[in-house]
Amino acid sequence: MSRRLELAPGVQYWPEKLNQAAEAGLLADVMAGIAAAPLYRPAMPGSGALLSVEMTNFGPLGWVTDQAKGYRYEPLHPVTGEAWPDIPDPLLELWHELTDYRAPPEACLVNLYRDAARMGLHRDADEQAADAPVLSVSLGDTALFRFGGLTRRGPTASVKLHSGDVLMFGGPARMMFHGIDRIQAGSSGLIPGGGRINLTLRRVTNPA
Repeated sequence: MSRRLELAPGVQYWPEKLNQAAEAGLLADVMAGIAAAPLYRPAMPGSGALLSVEMTNFGPLGWVTDQAKGYRYEPLHPVTGEAWPDIPDPLLELWHELTDYRAPPEACLVNLYRDAARMGLHRDADEQAADAPVLSVSLGDTALFRFGGLTRRGPTASVKLHSGDVLMFGGPARMMFHGIDRIQAGSSGLIPGGGRINLTLRRVTNPA
């Protein structure tokens, strides 16, 4: 079993949690899901600027954003109008193994980073179930992940996330600011066409 490191209070990291066989199996599940719910580039609220990452979702709910309505969760793909595919079983197993949360995740945000794609500092604050942690799985190219505290201008730290790594933040770090500064292109040959896929599991609604 991969060792667990605590990077900060509430921020836990399992380097190489998935071996190569597990990565390949999970990628096959992810690509099947993407075939059913194609990647697209959502727009920022207000400005309408397109995000540099491509996105889709798995699970009963999917995180979406557009110019008119902003950040929210929806049960249908905004392009196809179809329900999101199920969250792959290996991700559900990781959630139950690592989070100790009393209910399953309802959303798995799928982000594809290619070339110069990045993600600015932000908080995952659109969920009702703020007591549930966020679980993140990396596949493909190495990413420089930056995380800080509860304010955007506070001090930050960085860690390189490699393919097969798992990171979780909750408790005092649940509303921390975090983002992806850059991708180390070509550091992995796992993803067809290159790049990094990040899978972020979230519980959205409060359990009954």
